[in-house]
Amino acid sequence: MFNGKKVIVVLPAYNAEKTLEQTYREIPFDLVDDVVLVDDASRDNTVGLAKSLGIRHAIRHEQNKGYGGNQKTCYRKALELGADIVVMLHPDYQYTPKLLPAMISVIGNDVYPVVFGSRILGNGALQGGMPIYKYVANRLLTLIQNILLGEKLSEYHTGYRAFNREVLEGIDLEACHDDFIFDNEMVSQIFYNGFRIAEVTCPTKYFDEASSINFRRSVTYGLGCLRVSIVYRLCKWGLMRSRLYR
Repeated sequence: MFNGKKVIVVLPAYNAEKTLEQTYREIPFDLVDDVVLVDDASRDNTVGLAKSLGIRHAIRHEQNKGYGGNQKTCYRKALELGADIVVMLHPDYQYTPKLLPAMISVIGNDVYPVVFGSRILGNGALQGGMPIYKYVANRLLTLIQNILLGEKLSEYHTGYRAFNREVLEGIDLEACHDDFIFDNEMVSQIFYNGFRIAEVTCPTKYFDEASSINFRRSVTYGLGCLRVSIVYRLCKWGLMRSRLYR
């Protein structure tokens, strides 16, 4: 626990057998009370390995529900277990668990209710091997999103995120899409509801076992991010209504 607050790390997993153990071993269990792994119908032995590592809450989707659908199960289970602080950590070892103490302390000390691990601050993305086209797209999308949302994040596309319970209960996760655009819809809801987001510099690693989406899906994702931001701005101006913002 941290300052009397229960901390749960959630691991949205898909074919993570090769990297799960390395990720799990670096989680600081002097601060983290429990771990929830949700396997999205992997083709490998992710769930079996999770159970052998001692992860008590290893949930398997019999059918693939998508990245957003996986996260919904993660957060529902964490809240059900009484989490006060929830950290999403990818089990593909693209993000280091060694930043968990910093992210947990920001929320546990009531400094910010949300913390993102940013690959852009400190040039961690390029140094970690992010493809140039993804880096450029990330920067352009982030610039446009900051303008439309009226915010100043260094990036909207990190998969390393921590939340206090109030945030997860104060937004409508079920209204978000089940695919990769879930992350951006969730961020837009967080801002729409008046919550603030802090960022910490996060190194990242790109390698064969690290999860990533291909170019075609990246384009689809980018267009989806622009749509989310435009809808957000129109709703803020009262020119449109959306299921995301109620």
